[in-house]
Formats: sequence, C-alpha cells, structure tokens
Amino acid sequence: MSDSTYHRVSLAVFAATVALLLYAFYQVFFIVPTEVKMGVVQRIFYIHMPSAVVSFNLFFVVCIASIGYLKTRRLAWDSVAVAAAEVGTVFCATVLITGPIWAKPVWGSWWAWDPRLTTTLILFLIFVGYLMLRLYVEDRNRRALLSAVVGIIGFADVPIVYMANRFRGQHPAPVLGGGEGSGLAPEMLTTLLWSLAALHALGLLLFLQRYRLEQMRTEVNELYRALRA
Repeated sequence: MSDSTYHRVSLAVFAATVALLLYAFYQVFFIVPTEVKMGVVQRIFYIHMPSAVVSFNLFFVVCIASIGYLKTRRLAWDSVAVAAAEVGTVFCATVLITGPIWAKPVWGSWWAWDPRLTTTLILFLIFVGYLMLRLYVEDRNRRALLSAVVGIIGFADVPIVYMANRFRGQHPAPVLGGGEGSGLAPEMLTTLLWSLAALHALGLLLFLQRYRLEQMRTEVNELYRALRA
C-alpha cells in the first residue's frame, strides 16, 4: 500500500471511528434504558463486552498471521501479528479493568476466581508474555518464529474463554447465543450493536497505525544494516 493510499484509508477509518464512538456513547448514556436490577453500572456492559469481542478477533488475526509466517517466512506476516497482538492486549486489558468496576457494586467484590475471569486473565498474561518475548529476542527471524508459536498457542485460550461462562460460576451467562433465557431487550441489543461497531472501528484504526509503525521500524532497521555493511 502506497503512503497516499494508506493516509486516505487511515483518514476514512478515523472519521468513521469518531462518528461511531460518538453515536455509540450517545446511545449508552442517553437512549438505552437503565437495567432494572443492576442500575446505572450495567451501562459499562456496552464497553466491557465489545472490548472482549474485539480482543478475540484481534487474537484470531494474530493466529492467522502467525500461521502465515510459519508457512511463508515472510516478515510482513510477523508485522501483522505484532500489530494485532499489541492492540488486542490493550482491549483485553480494558475487559479486565471494566469487569471489576462492574463487579464491585453487583457482586460486592472486585474479583472472583470465576472460570471466565480466570481464563481471561490467563489470555492477557499469555499475550503480555508474547510482547515481552519480542523485546528480548534480537534476531528478527528468530523473534518472528518464536512469536508465531506463542501467538498460535495463545489463541487456543480464546475458545476456552468464550465457553467458560457456560460452566458454574459468578460471571453472568451469555446474553446472546446462550440458549433459553438469554437475550436482550431490543433497545439494549441496538445499543450493543452500535458499541460493537464503534469499538471494532477503533480496533481497526489502532491496528492500522501500529502496523504502519512496524513497517517503518523495519525500513529503518534495513537502512541501518545497509549503512553498516
């Protein structure tokens, strides 16, 4: 992608992200009704749940890009993987921050070693380890190889996290696709869908910026090696 094309795409994604975020927050704070049992604090759900979905999707990108690198040994795949991993880890951290804020007034405690919470924490720690690994391995090909293996293994925890609240625990059962009794009121579902769209747009914007940064870093390193040769 040329620089001009990249800037046009980034500008379009930025504009869409701002518009979607503003409308989603308008829905969350002014339109959607207050949940009867949990009250106002339940509104954090519209950040908490979409952040989890965005992180899962970005970790899926890490897995696919890691497989692509292992098959082709092209470093472009590694750039995609690390960009998705960093942004995915940020969204996963958001899940772990907003969850306890929601849990405290509802459960009476900030944290419980619930299957969903525990597996999400493990997922976060795996990808923190992934990013730390990249800091300590200097050779880029070796770094890309080891990171690809960790990225694929890390993604294996995503379906475990997804299924974890089907088992007994404090975390609420799935509101969508959870079988009988699950579901949302139409107004809540509409707000959730807008929030999902807004946070996916934000995730895409951050991914594009981080991927471009990785490309620029690669170009600088190649130039440095050429000057030293």
